Amino acid sequence: MSLLAQPRAALAHALLSRVAGPDADAARDAIHRTPGPRWFDPESPIGRVHGDASMFVGGVRALLLQSLHPQVMQAVADHSGYRSNPWGRLQNTATFIAATTFGTVEASERAVRIVRAVHKRVVGATPSGVGYAASDAHLLTWVHVVEAESFLLAHQIFGRSPLDRAGCDEYVAQSAVVARALGAEDVPTTLAELRASLAGFRPELASTEPARDVARFLLLSPPLPWPARPGYGLIAGAGVGLLPVWARRELALPTVAALDPVLRAGGRAVTSTIRWALDPVDPVRTALRAA
Repeated sequence: MSLLAQPRAALAHALLSRVAGPDADAARDAIHRTPGPRWFDPESPIGRVHGDASMFVGGVRALLLQSLHPQVMQAVADHSGYRSNPWGRLQNTATFIAATTFGTVEASERAVRIVRAVHKRVVGATPSGVGYAASDAHLLTWVHVVEAESFLLAHQIFGRSPLDRAGCDEYVAQSAVVARALGAEDVPTTLAELRASLAGFRPELASTEPARDVARFLLLSPPLPWPARPGYGLIAGAGVGLLPVWARRELALPTVAALDPVLRAGGRAVTSTIRWALDPVDPVRTALRAA
């Protein structure tokens, strides 16, 4: 192995072990290499977006924005254990996205059944007495539209090959398939509908102490060793830079417009580095090269 390949492989291993768990290679092989029909073509817009390094930035942005819905945030605070087991939660989410995007129909449906079973147990109320349930179709729609918009936005800015308008619409329509399978309703299927759906949720959103606590945890005290924090800081900063100004204000985050180009430059640098590390072990790209 060359001197260049050694750090590249080490970085790929470090990233995958965090995101996919200690058996990352076996999990990726099971998802990508098991034969059978699939919901989506890996080369379609959803495969391009969900398989790109920009997902790291989009994921941070989605978590921060989702926290501004008080019922959703209270459910996370009461049931997710994001502080006690943040990597386990990340791995579960990453596995679900990978299975439903790249896995067989059987694997996708199994992943959906598991999540729906977990959602049935997540019920409670906010401090003001408003009830919540993770299986609530309206709350599921909020979680979905934020994820879809965040992943797509990050991809359009930091992705390897940004989509054209038709590709963006197709991505929204494809991601809606998964949202409806989970129980969401009134799911947008075009980019314009996605933006309108997000705007429609605005009156329900509010800054709460649990939301600000999540922001502090993600941005100031991530569960990472010190050597890994500069790279994570670039990812998190880029995620903050993609938030609308009103959301940053609600979360007590910087709103200085002059910082945004710096945050984007950092985002491009870190996503390019992640892409460089993961390309040699990317199952989709490996299959394309072989073909």
